[in-house]
Amino acid sequence: MTSLSPAPAAAPALSTLPFAIALALVSCSAAALAASPAEVQAPAASPTTLDAVVVEATRLRTVPAFDTPASTATIDLEGERSTAEGDVSEALRGVPGLLARDRQNLAQDTQLSIRGFGARATFGVRGLRLYADGIPASMPDGQGQLSHFSLAGAERIEVLRGPFSALHGNSSGGVVSIHSADGQAGDPWRLRATVGSDGTWTGAARLLGGNDVVGYNLSLSRLDTDGWRDHSAARRDVANLKLGFDLGERRRLDLVLNHVDIPEARDPLGLTAQQMREDPRQAVANAYVYDTRKSVRQSQAGAVFEQGFGQAQALRLSAWGGDREVTQVLPIPPAPQRNPLHSGGVIDLDNRYAGYDARWSWSGALAGRPLELAAGLSGERQRQHRRGFENFVGESLGVRGTLRREERNEVESDDLYAQAWWRFAPHWSLLLGARRSEAAFTSRDHYVTAGNPDDSGRVDYAETSPVAGITFAPSEHLRIYASAGRGFETPTFNELSYRADGGAGLAFGLRPAVSDNLELGMKWRTPAGGLLEAALFRADTDDEIAVASNVAGRSSYRNAGSARRQGVELSWWQPLGEAWDLQLAATQLEAEFRSGAADTGAIAAGRRIPGVPERHAFARLQWNDGGAWSAALEAEAMGEVMVNDAGTGSAAGYGLLHVEASRRWATASGPLRVFARIDNVLDRDHVGSVIVNEGNGRFYEPGAGRSWLLGLEWRFDRR
Repeated sequence: MTSLSPAPAAAPALSTLPFAIALALVSCSAAALAASPAEVQAPAASPTTLDAVVVEATRLRTVPAFDTPASTATIDLEGERSTAEGDVSEALRGVPGLLARDRQNLAQDTQLSIRGFGARATFGVRGLRLYADGIPASMPDGQGQLSHFSLAGAERIEVLRGPFSALHGNSSGGVVSIHSADGQAGDPWRLRATVGSDGTWTGAARLLGGNDVVGYNLSLSRLDTDGWRDHSAARRDVANLKLGFDLGERRRLDLVLNHVDIPEARDPLGLTAQQMREDPRQAVANAYVYDTRKSVRQSQAGAVFEQGFGQAQALRLSAWGGDREVTQVLPIPPAPQRNPLHSGGVIDLDNRYAGYDARWSWSGALAGRPLELAAGLSGERQRQHRRGFENFVGESLGVRGTLRREERNEVESDDLYAQAWWRFAPHWSLLLGARRSEAAFTSRDHYVTAGNPDDSGRVDYAETSPVAGITFAPSEHLRIYASAGRGFETPTFNELSYRADGGAGLAFGLRPAVSDNLELGMKWRTPAGGLLEAALFRADTDDEIAVASNVAGRSSYRNAGSARRQGVELSWWQPLGEAWDLQLAATQLEAEFRSGAADTGAIAAGRRIPGVPERHAFARLQWNDGGAWSAALEAEAMGEVMVNDAGTGSAAGYGLLHVEASRRWATASGPLRVFARIDNVLDRDHVGSVIVNEGNGRFYEPGAGRSWLLGLEWRFDRR
């Protein structure tokens, strides 16, 4: 087995935190509640769950996250942050069970997984549901993107893990939702700029305000970088506008406009183990020969209308639409493209999408006990124009050549869902729900030649996802819960695009993956004013969708039999006196194939699922005495990650340290803050992410070495 071991500091032995520890925490917590805890307050930009927080991802209007039988995290983005805000992975550090990896490659977007779901993605996000201001950032086929998340204008990020994610439909192994702040009269405007290593700089502005009738939030940001690796220069511009209208009599309308532009982000491609050891900053030769690059442009608009009826009922209507254009140049040599079935080395995608969601909710009582009901329906449409071109003209490489593929693809999905929460006894509550999802994938081939037959076709998927959870509240400050549910994930159009056997046409033989999920957890507000959470979870999946091959940026997929993901998550936020805060998060995850598919025989039972570390942990110690200065120390550790289904290669675990500090000055026009941060203080070589089953052995995407950042933030008070 090939093991790439660039990091002398191995990950700490988190295996000493087995399931038994979480169970012990559950059993002993009630006895530890003799003292009444102080009111929990969230530190800036730290994941936590407060009693007063109603997490919208649970789709409950009146029930705080603390009382739900689900693992949730709310990340406050309104506080002072000493990061570049250039990648959403910066904000998602410290959420147990979640991995957000900056690939040092804007051409491939952030790699995101929750409890092992989504880890197979070679680009974009799979297996998870994403939302931005209530508008899906996941396409109807399950493909999602984080590139247009606007951290500059955001107020918070919500994360939902576990069985109740299934109520969001297709590809809901977890939910990540970003929310922009609502503008109000007197809100300060904010200007922000950073400079850092490798020619990286960012600039951002948030204009926030309003009056009694309308509120506005306009955010503009730019990230420009030469890239830590060679041939990885990129620029990303994001604009986000949210307008909120108070129409009186419990009526509200929100309008959201969003635009992202990433012109020709260079792609350095993955490295082999030998290349990683020789020079982790290098790009492979083909990256230069073909000038591998990717351009993305997306614009979308959405509207959310809410109407209350009396004190008990509410209706929420939302609609959205947008267009996403992607052009990518791949490093495929001309020789393979002589095959009449080959679709070329330049991908040109135009996705147009639209959808709606209508939800009714009611809050009342049943048998004298609080009850909340919700029911809704949603529909989404995606129209994709996919073209493929040769990546050469004569002797010129890396340019758009002759057309080799053209098809019109469509996805239509229609869902019905309902849920009910009932506190049926003084210390007990029940949450039930179900969702019926139907999706139709259709492809019409417009490139038909004598050597390339008509590959048109259609496939339909349907699944019912029930969920149930129960919560026990032995005291005001302790919750113990159990939940179960079924989720499913269809292949995306990108996964249907190429057949694993190399034949012509789409891979309509791929089946959806269906998962049965279980979770046991507890939430405890500690006597010292902190919050401790623990969860045991298991997900058994049939027809696991896995990468069959990945060559030169082109991936094909197959159903790989059954799989199991099980583990334990722990998170703890604790104030330490008046000036110090401690945040800890740890995850142990066993993700393995339980049986190989009969038609592949390539994956042995018990083989670890690639792209998923067995353990990872995060710690942050923050100091702020209430004065002008603040500082923080962060540590993160990652276990070994397998890189392919065969289990013949791995990326070694590592441990990293980061430090930051800031100084604030009061001015006549509002506070001015200067901040600095050093990531990877010890300059450890490490693998930041892997490309699962990469056919040329270029599995490894190195993480950045020691890097620095200086920033300036001014909150302009207009009052």
